[in-house]
Amino acid sequence: MSTGIVLIIDDEEKLRTLLARIIRLEGMTVLEAETIKAGNRFLDKEDIDVVLCDVKLPDGNGVDFVREVKARHSSVETILLTAYGNIADGVTAMKNGAFDYITKGDDNDKIIPLLARALEKVQLQKRVSQLEQQVGKRYTFDAILGHSPLIADAIALARKVAPTEATVLLLGETGTGKEVFAQSIHYGSKRATKPFIALNCSAFGKELLESELFGHKAGSFTSATRDKKGLIEEANLGTLFLDEIGEMHIDLQAKLLRVLETSEFIKVGDTRSTRVNVRIIAATNRDLQNDVTDGRFRDDLFYRLNVFTISLPALRDRKKDIPLLAEFYLRFFSGKGNKRIDSMSKEFLDRLQQRDWKGNIRELRNVIERAVILSDGPQLNLGDLPADMQAAGVRGPAATSSFDLAGVEKLHIQHVLNHTRGNKTEAARLLNIGLTTLYRKIEEYRLSTEG
Repeated sequence: MSTGIVLIIDDEEKLRTLLARIIRLEGMTVLEAETIKAGNRFLDKEDIDVVLCDVKLPDGNGVDFVREVKARHSSVETILLTAYGNIADGVTAMKNGAFDYITKGDDNDKIIPLLARALEKVQLQKRVSQLEQQVGKRYTFDAILGHSPLIADAIALARKVAPTEATVLLLGETGTGKEVFAQSIHYGSKRATKPFIALNCSAFGKELLESELFGHKAGSFTSATRDKKGLIEEANLGTLFLDEIGEMHIDLQAKLLRVLETSEFIKVGDTRSTRVNVRIIAATNRDLQNDVTDGRFRDDLFYRLNVFTISLPALRDRKKDIPLLAEFYLRFFSGKGNKRIDSMSKEFLDRLQQRDWKGNIRELRNVIERAVILSDGPQLNLGDLPADMQAAGVRGPAATSSFDLAGVEKLHIQHVLNHTRGNKTEAARLLNIGLTTLYRKIEEYRLSTEG
């Protein structure tokens, strides 16, 4: 039996006490009230799951009370009890939002199973609500980390365009968070409850991308054994995010342009148009203006996409945000890996801020994940960073000598071997080198492989 809090509202004390005793034996918490007024006080103060309520009460009618409960406490389920079954009251009660309507005495054996079903429904509703809150929080603009002026300006622009229906073009290097921005714009719009579909245009060849994007009819090509909806149709009433739009074949650009201009497209192998209502957000790390000049990108499509442009800054241009981002990923990966790591050394953070981060936030995330895996203590230290990052901080003429670089490499490989307790296969995987190379390094540096 599911646990929960049940409120019984009934002015018949003997029946109320009997029901309370039966329900408590099933492990549920029971509160008792004689009137609707007293019941409302409990509803306002306690986290009630289910109300068992008599139809006829000294200060009101239970059938009408159901509507009031649903209006003020939407997650609460109400089961009405009546001494005399009345079809009209039962119908009205269900219309008002009652979970069920049963007769006292005759249906006592039904109360516990009925309460169990009502509690299951309440718990499911609460779980869905929690998930919706988590999703909402995850994709709000507040979830985009950073306080530097460049990222603040980008967030401000995204907030302004989100409630509109405008097409948005996100510009920025790989790993700067373009998809996160696209999601935030979608969830900040009127389309938030509708689908958000993302597609990386660089991940498919021309024919496959056409099928994925626009769909196809059965028999349109050899392997097309049935009709397939394209992602544009799947995103109907919602948002379609086209990442790396600059990689789309120029023939497909014409079909996408038609969607933007007419809200229609033709599936592969079809003869009729399909209408859609979809918002397009596109992103690229390319200079589309140059691609237009060079004939690799259609100028008319570029102008349709370029309605509202947001440029996302590279991480090297917002280095003051690195500690905040690193702290977030430290908490995320240490929690995920069930590790108690609560800080980063000054040397560790200094080295993070010295790097140019060509892979931007995505690269930083990967470095922190790797460091958390390697760390054996409560703090991330310099030795938890990749060898090239450890060597990068060495200053002076000696930094260029093979001795110093080899020394850093030797220490790092030994650290990884210690972490894997001598498991060479796992160590090679973490170091991203071949097993043969690892064996050669172990012999060259005379490293210990004892766990």
